[in-house]
Amino acid sequence: MTVVPSKSKLRDQWPFGLVLLIVVVGLALIAMYYWRRGTSLIGGALLVAAALRLLLPDSKAGLLAVRKRRVDILLYGGFGLMILYISASIIGGPLN
Repeated sequence: MTVVPSKSKLRDQWPFGLVLLIVVVGLALIAMYYWRRGTSLIGGALLVAAALRLLLPDSKAGLLAVRKRRVDILLYGGFGLMILYISASIIGGPLN
């Protein structure tokens, strides 16, 4: 017997779906050898996740709500900023 999730439960996952969509576009860019744009997009997706986690209540954050709100915001934002810094600072990049 399979359990089919209700449409409202799937609809509650739009924040995670948005972040996942941005990451998939970033990975596609990386696969097409636009690695700096792709990694920047992935870093931006993590910053979007941090912003959504900050703005949405726990009941509406869906799968973005993994830990306590402060920890999620700190980790999503921190990793997003690190990825953006690394993609910008590699030799031949804009911070070189």
